[in-house]
Amino acid sequence: MAELDAEELLQEAMAATGLSDWSDDGFVERFGLAVAHINSIPMDDNGRQAAARNIQWLLTDRLRFFQDRKDYPLADEVIERPMFASGEPRSGTTLMHALMSVDPDARALRFAEVMHPSPPPGAVEGDDPRYAQADTEWREINTKMAKWLHCHPYNDMLGNGLPEDERTWAFDFRVMTPTAWWRVPMQNLSMGLPTDPAAQYRIHKAMLQAFQYKRPPAYWVLKGFHTTRLEAFFDTYPDATLVWLHRDPVMVAASSTMMMSDIMEGIVGRIDLRQEARAHLERVRWSIGNTMSNPLVNDPRIHHVLYHDFVADPVETVRGYYAFAGRNFGERQETAMRDYLANNRGDRHGKFHYSTQVLVGAGYDIDELNAEFAPFRERFGVPIEVRR
Repeated sequence: MAELDAEELLQEAMAATGLSDWSDDGFVERFGLAVAHINSIPMDDNGRQAAARNIQWLLTDRLRFFQDRKDYPLADEVIERPMFASGEPRSGTTLMHALMSVDPDARALRFAEVMHPSPPPGAVEGDDPRYAQADTEWREINTKMAKWLHCHPYNDMLGNGLPEDERTWAFDFRVMTPTAWWRVPMQNLSMGLPTDPAAQYRIHKAMLQAFQYKRPPAYWVLKGFHTTRLEAFFDTYPDATLVWLHRDPVMVAASSTMMMSDIMEGIVGRIDLRQEARAHLERVRWSIGNTMSNPLVNDPRIHHVLYHDFVADPVETVRGYYAFAGRNFGERQETAMRDYLANNRGDRHGKFHYSTQVLVGAGYDIDELNAEFAPFRERFGVPIEVRR
């Protein structure tokens, strides 16, 4: 199969949908950069065909999603006082979000809707077919990336699973993450394409509005890596609150390395752990540097908690965040969250093994890394985490 042609792919999506509004003047150019990136990756014909099919899915979803905003009064939906969990990867944010998601008064994003966002779920009568479709897709993902269930057992929720907020802009072609590109034999691309946090949050808010439309009242509970985009985040959601979990950066790098290695092994095959560890440590350095220098870290809408405290008592930590956010945390919330913990053991699909040895193997001295991150630890009271 020849290289992918960006213009042909755009024309095919427009012909398939009868729509042509990409809702972003820079989209066509950005999409061309994404296609050029894919063309730079050595793939056989099956890989390129998979990429073309994946692109068609994302392009047609985009066209239909933005058409929905013309066909329904979605922009009138008010997103009131949303609650967000954030922090470094592997710092407990997913479990925090999972507990919040079972709050009977709350609403969370679901993979079935984010992966197939048109039409608005509240406009669908009867059973929503996108859930069966997403269940099938998630069984494919879990087969391809079986090790991912060890470190992220929540994937067994299939289409009802809880996506990160970043997944809402997969069809914006600013990042290429595994849950959108699992069929294509290429590495995750989280940096390298043009980003625009304000534009990305507009899409995120548009999805919340679409998924809230004509549904019972509920407040949003969400999870994403917002800590490096705080200005655009609070510009979009000025009445939001955010719980920020802080964990030992060295252990974050070690755990992230093994998690992404397990994910990408299922997509592209054998992973160079030394190279992966170096990439994750550099990302952690960049993120922690932002944390230490960004004045918005002290914003009164942010509730800082320690991973150590959350692990020791998850429900009480969530209760503390609800108190901070001014949300009710009663018997219904507590019962639902304790039931979730009792019925969803973290090792239900096998034990996830990781340690700082993966960083040692990449040539790093752990004592030196601990000294490097000492100012961060001192500022937030984060202890050195020992794991063997």
